[in-house]
Amino acid sequence: MRVVILGAGPAGLYLAYLIKRRQPKAAVTVIEQNPADATFGFGVVFSDRALEFLREDDQDTYAAIVPHMESWSDVVIVHRDERVVIDGVGFAAIGRLKLLQLLQARARSVGIEPTYRRTLKSLDELDGADLIVGADGVNSLVRRSHEKEFGASVGLLTNRFAWFGTTKRFETLTQTFVETELGFFNAHHYRYTPALSTFVVEVDQATFARAGLERMDEREARALCESVFAQALDNHTLISNNSIWRQFPIVHNEQWSARHVVLIGDALHTAHFSIGSGTRLAMEDAIALDKALATHQSDLSAALAAYETGRRPVLEKLVAGANGSANWYEHFAEHMRLAPIDFAMSYVTRSGRVGLDRLRKLSPRFVAGYERQQG
Repeated sequence: MRVVILGAGPAGLYLAYLIKRRQPKAAVTVIEQNPADATFGFGVVFSDRALEFLREDDQDTYAAIVPHMESWSDVVIVHRDERVVIDGVGFAAIGRLKLLQLLQARARSVGIEPTYRRTLKSLDELDGADLIVGADGVNSLVRRSHEKEFGASVGLLTNRFAWFGTTKRFETLTQTFVETELGFFNAHHYRYTPALSTFVVEVDQATFARAGLERMDEREARALCESVFAQALDNHTLISNNSIWRQFPIVHNEQWSARHVVLIGDALHTAHFSIGSGTRLAMEDAIALDKALATHQSDLSAALAAYETGRRPVLEKLVAGANGSANWYEHFAEHMRLAPIDFAMSYVTRSGRVGLDRLRKLSPRFVAGYERQQG
């Protein structure tokens, strides 16, 4: 079987490795339009058990990645300069470039050398492929080429956000909310190496306009954000890396495959960055597709159908939670009217997947403090 994977992000690299590991005779090609060391953003965050989903089936990849991760067991919400600790909400992070390098090494370990700096204009250039996999992200050429067959849609949220980095070390994933004369700002920040942290700044539509961010260049916008979050940054500066202002895209597809073409990762779906599951979901897509292909080696149609049938119910549940979280952030300025402890409770229950009873078990100290303040 000749498999061509577009996109050498985590989803594409990991799928290539899995297929070749299981089927050494398969011809697997990975094509990426960017250089091997190009990455935008800084750290990648994983929720809950980090990479535990790899441990059972892929101990080698698990062992390669985990030593490079930073982890913590609490989340901190800062509102009106008050810190509220939510215990028991674990996350882990790794530099995005480091993760790509590790997955590139895993691909090479089974004989796959991705082709970088190649931009396709049409899928017709892949004539002869038995299977084409779109792992090419939000702006997927594969999805756009079969838009009607996939029933594809892309909608943009109204908030704007920009990814920065900083040398300020944060001990936990922290959400800092600040109200200024220009409007409402939020920063998602967490360390991804012992000395570097991701610092994502988010603003609502009104603040974006009032602050004039659309008219600012990258240097001016960075300086404004440093000023707004001076206390959180503790005199550290922000680092830019294509830190432009974006609106988060909600990608959805009614069908996951069209003939011999299939989607995974952000080409198939997006999960708002506030839940820390985008990369994990993409890698889990790769696992599911690989297993379906192995189970139905002689019937591609059956394999792609099995991939969607088995994976869709799990994925849709997780994406629904991500969309609930995204909706909360779309209205975070309104939520900031709440007192800090009430605001933190609104935050931690935002996805609709965690009720008070479950939260008592997950975050007993936080819930005890919340209930004391409720009288």
